[in-house]
Amino acid sequence: MNKIPSFTIDHNRLLRGIYVSRRDKVGSEEVTTFDIRMKEPNREPALHPGALHTIEHLAATYLRNDPVWKDRIVYWGPMGCLTGNYLLMRGHLEPADILTLMQDTFRFIAEFEGEVPGAAPQDCGNWLLHDLPMARLEARRYLEEVLLNCKSENLVYPK
Repeated sequence: MNKIPSFTIDHNRLLRGIYVSRRDKVGSEEVTTFDIRMKEPNREPALHPGALHTIEHLAATYLRNDPVWKDRIVYWGPMGCLTGNYLLMRGHLEPADILTLMQDTFRFIAEFEGEVPGAAPQDCGNWLLHDLPMARLEARRYLEEVLLNCKSENLVYPK
């Protein structure tokens, strides 16, 4: 079997950031898959599943309600390795195009108070696995340390 492209990235050199993971043609449209990398793989602890689950609920809710971008959002979901998320969007986009959107999304998560949207047994398949305080902490850290200080190495995969 051929190795899929995401497994060809040197994860030992990968920094936290926003990266184009792939681009796909779907019908007549292009879909850009972004790697929203919150943790340095293999060098820092992964996200706690409860925090990542809460980040998923909050980010998906925020993005699908954003008045400018909501019609371009296809999917937001966690990576199996627990080091970040994937964001699929309609169109040929670059990380710089969505930097402000990601800053706003993670600011929303970092400041969120109240009931997590969709965190009820009728809405979610694992509704007890949520950790809002840890989600807020991780979102704030990613926002302040990465998104508000992005450099080219946080926007382009290492060679």
